[in-house]
Amino acid sequence: MGENMILTRLEGVKARFDEVGQLITDPSVITNMKRYVKLNREYKQLEPVIEAFNAFKNLLSNIESARKILAEEKDDELREMAKEELDLYQKQLGLLEEDIKMLLLQKDPEDDKNAIVEIRAGTGGDEASIFAGDLYRMYSKFFESKRWKVSTTSFTEGTVGGYKEIIMDVSGNGVYGIMKYESGVHRVQRVPQTETQGRVHTSAATVAVLPEAEDFEVEVKQADIRKDTYCSSGPGGQSVNTTYSAIRLTHIPTGIVVTCQDEKSQLKNLDKAMKELRTRLYNLELQKRMDEISSQRKTMVSSGDRSAKIRTYNYPQGRVTDHRINLTLYNLPSIINGDLQEVIEKLQMAENAERLKDSGIE
Repeated sequence: MGENMILTRLEGVKARFDEVGQLITDPSVITNMKRYVKLNREYKQLEPVIEAFNAFKNLLSNIESARKILAEEKDDELREMAKEELDLYQKQLGLLEEDIKMLLLQKDPEDDKNAIVEIRAGTGGDEASIFAGDLYRMYSKFFESKRWKVSTTSFTEGTVGGYKEIIMDVSGNGVYGIMKYESGVHRVQRVPQTETQGRVHTSAATVAVLPEAEDFEVEVKQADIRKDTYCSSGPGGQSVNTTYSAIRLTHIPTGIVVTCQDEKSQLKNLDKAMKELRTRLYNLELQKRMDEISSQRKTMVSSGDRSAKIRTYNYPQGRVTDHRINLTLYNLPSIINGDLQEVIEKLQMAENAERLKDSGIE
């Protein structure tokens, strides 16, 4: 990608940046909350590109000045200084060009959002529930390392440990953009606690990561919702409270059901349940868009396909294999204890390389 092409691309971004900057001060836009929030988000996303644009122009100016000195200056010492500066500027320009290529990739507007993460036991009976519990602990430790806020909205425990299902509300900086790579089927290969003959079994759990919908993005009609209340219960069936604080919402047109019993207050549980319902309705439409993307780019790393087998955790060999990018790491204990950063970074790099190839920016 030549300098002129980069400049052309950046000038186009600058024109859009200026246009958005004017729009967000327009009174007619400010009164349209949905459009105003969307434009504000776009403005913030474009700011790093504009900073890179200014740095790029500054470097080109410095390179031109250094070349002019080399062409016109007779003093050997000044010429040598100009040559050293030119070499430095050209190295900096090469590095900046690579950064700009990544910045010019259209960012997924969902990436900055909070997320709902749900883990469900799959094939494998009791061992699948235990594995779902292991995944829950793995993600909990990863969230803690990121200093993200986590709230469990609902869960169903397994009969011998772990969870048949657990749903979490995760908020923080860019949660969905990082966690979206975890959507899919996770497999575990190990000797189950219930196995008496020491045979290795394969079990599975499904992880779904949904970008959280904001209030203005989804309109939910109250007439379309049936609300039921019931008593919350905790681990082992113990009563959390004797009031009907737990909430179950059923969206009649789609049949979507959400529950929340995390809080002692019915109002707080209702608020959380409504947030999850909006998110699930929003994701019905989002999944259609993801399917369209996947049909165009078959090897998309984060396709959102929850039925795809994405990762295997092999305990006898101490390895973790991510099947999307043929990545195998022999550090299962640290990964299952929440050290997911390396895996996610490699997935991000693979997706960015794919997007660069598709975009023609290379």
